[in-house]
Amino acid sequence: MNRRAAPKANTAAHSAKGNSVSAHHPTPASALTLPQKLLAHTQEHPQRLAQRVKRKGVWRCYTWSDVFERTRSMALGAAAQGLQRGETAIVIGENEPEHYWALFAAQSLGAKTVSVYPDATVDELHYLCEDAQARFIFAQDQEQVDKALALLERLPDIRGIAYWDNSGMWSYRHPLLQSFDALTDEGRRQHERQPQRFEREIAAGHPDDLALLTYTSGTTSKPKGVMISHRWLMDNALRMSSALPIKPGMEYLSYTPLAWITEQLLGVTLGLTMPLVVSFPEGPDQVLPNLRELAPHIVLFGPRQWENIAATIEARMLAANWIARGIYRWGIRIGHDVHVARLEGRTAPWLSRLLLPLAEALVLHPLRDQFGFIRGKVAVSGGTAMAPDVFRLFHAMGVPLRNIYGCSEFGLIAGHRGERYDLETVGPLLDVDPAFGAPLESRIQDNGELLLRGGTGFLGYWGKPEKAAAIQRDGWYVSGDAVRKTGCGELVYLDRLEHLVQLASGHLYPPQFIETRLRFSPFIKDVMVLGDATRPWVGALINIDMAVTSRWAEERRIAFSTFTDLSQRPEVRQLVQGEIRRINKLLPEGSRVVRFANFPKELDPDEGELTRTRKLRREFLEVRYRALIDGLYAGAADIACEIAVTYQDGRQGVLRATVVATDIDQTPTP
Repeated sequence: MNRRAAPKANTAAHSAKGNSVSAHHPTPASALTLPQKLLAHTQEHPQRLAQRVKRKGVWRCYTWSDVFERTRSMALGAAAQGLQRGETAIVIGENEPEHYWALFAAQSLGAKTVSVYPDATVDELHYLCEDAQARFIFAQDQEQVDKALALLERLPDIRGIAYWDNSGMWSYRHPLLQSFDALTDEGRRQHERQPQRFEREIAAGHPDDLALLTYTSGTTSKPKGVMISHRWLMDNALRMSSALPIKPGMEYLSYTPLAWITEQLLGVTLGLTMPLVVSFPEGPDQVLPNLRELAPHIVLFGPRQWENIAATIEARMLAANWIARGIYRWGIRIGHDVHVARLEGRTAPWLSRLLLPLAEALVLHPLRDQFGFIRGKVAVSGGTAMAPDVFRLFHAMGVPLRNIYGCSEFGLIAGHRGERYDLETVGPLLDVDPAFGAPLESRIQDNGELLLRGGTGFLGYWGKPEKAAAIQRDGWYVSGDAVRKTGCGELVYLDRLEHLVQLASGHLYPPQFIETRLRFSPFIKDVMVLGDATRPWVGALINIDMAVTSRWAEERRIAFSTFTDLSQRPEVRQLVQGEIRRINKLLPEGSRVVRFANFPKELDPDEGELTRTRKLRREFLEVRYRALIDGLYAGAADIACEIAVTYQDGRQGVLRATVVATDIDQTPTP
C-alpha cells in the first residue's frame, strides 16, 4: 500500500463487536505501563495508523485497533500455554510488527521480555534463555525455530514456542510448537470465554514491574541482563523527546535490532507514548531502499551504520568520473560552509549562501533523496562516540544529525539539543521529568571516570546483585566511561576508562578516538589499536572494507584473488598508511600509530571476534592474533599466522597467511 493510501486518523471510540475497550481517562506517563499506553491509544484513536510493513512489494498497514487485537490474541494464547505474570518470554527475529506484538503481548500478562539478535547462535540463545529463566519463545521463522527446538532438552521449563513466518514450516511437528495463527486462534477463543480478562491483566500492571531485560554486549565477560521497568522506559523516552524535536504522528523506520535498548526506547516506547507511525523494512537487505521510499521523519542508526553510510557516499564518489567527483566536492563544501557554520554559530561566507540553492539542486537534495533523508527532521546516532568528520558530512548534506549518549544500565545521559551544538561533545545532561525523580547529576573523578545519579537510576542486573553493587558507590552509578566537561557543561566522551591506555613511554592515548576516526575512511571497516604499559608505542591492526577496497583495486588494475591477498598488496597497505598518517596529525607525537598490519581475514561475529553490534572483542582478539601482534612489536617485516576459522557451511579449517607489517614513515614495498 502506498504511504498516501494509509488509513486516516479517526478518534471515534472503537465499538466493533467483541473488540470493545473500557472508558479511558488520561493518566500521567509515570503511572503507566507500555500495555496500558497501548490500550489508551486504542480507546482514543482506534483507526489511526500505528504500524506498516512491506511484504512482497506491498505496504501493509495496521491501525491501533489492529495492533491491540493481535496483541490481545497473542497474549491470551500464550497465557493458555502457561505464560504467567513475572515470568520471561524470549523474542528472536528481525524488526517486524509481530516482534512488537510479541513484546506487548508478554508485557500485557505481566511477563518481562528479552529481544535477541536474529543472528545469535544456538549457544548464545541457550545462555540468554537459561540466564533469564525463559518460559516462552516467540520466533520469527524456520531458522529461529530450529535454534529454539535444539534447546528444549537443556531447557525443560520452556512451555511453548510460537513462530510468525510459516515458510518452510509445513513438516514441523512438536507438542510445544505452534504457528502465530494457531496461537491467536486460541487467544480469540479465550477472549470469547473471558472477554474482560485481557484488560484485567493490563490493569494489574504497575510501572515498577519489569518490562524487559536488555543484555550487555559481553565484550569482557558473559552478558548481564539489565533490569528495565516500565517506569524506566517512560523516563528515558521522555528524556529523548525533550532533547529531540520529535512530534506525534512522525514516521519512523524500525531497523536497528530490538536487542539494543535505544531501539526499545525510540521504536517501542516513544512509538507508544508520542505516538509515532512505526514502519518495518521488507528485510535487512532492503533497509536503504525502503528508507528512501518512505523518507521517514526520524532516522536512528548506531555509529557504525552512520559511518557505513558515510563510507558508501565516499566510495561512490571515488568510483565516479572526475566531473561528478568535482561537483560533489564543491556541493559538500558549500553545504559545509553554510550548514556547519550555522550549527557552530558562525556567519557563513556570503558567496556560499548565494550558491547554496544551486548546491542543493545539483548535489545536496539528490544526495539526501538517495538515502531517504528528504523529510528527515530527527537524525540520531545512539551509542558510542563517532568521529566529528562523520557528523560534519551529514550536516553539510543538510541532515541534522545529533548524538545521544547513554548506557544500558543508567539510560540516556546526554545529547545534542537545540539548533547549535558542539560536534566534539555528546552534549549536556538531559532533562528528567520531576515525576521520575531528581534531575541528572554528574561527577567526574580524578581519573576522569563519570559518576551519575538522578531519574529512575540503575535497577540492577538480573540474578547478579553482586555485579550491580560493584558499579554503585554512595548512591552514584559508576559508568566506567572516561569523559571531560567543557566550560559550557557539555560532556566530551573519551573512551571506556579501562580502554584509556598508558604506554611504556608514559604517554596516555585513547584507542577509541583513533579507531572512530580511522573508520571514517571508506577503505577501513574495523580497527584494533594496540599499545599498553609493556609496549613503547601505538600499533594498529586494520580490517579493510572488502567491497570498497576491491573496487578501488579493480579500477587500478591491481590483481588479487582473495581477501588475504588483497589485504597484503603493497598498494593497499600504502592506501591504509595514508589514512593513518592523516589521523596521526590530530594526535600528540607520543600517541601516534607507528606500525600497522592488515588482518588477513575479515572479522566475524560468528567467530567471536566481534559482538553482534560489531564491537571488537579485544581480549579474544589479543589471544587469537597473538603471533601477529608479537611480530608487529618485534619489528618483523613478514609475520606467519595460523588462524582457526569456521566457514559458512559450518566446516572448521585453518587459515595460513603471511602478514606484512608496515611502518608509517616508510613506503610499502612488495
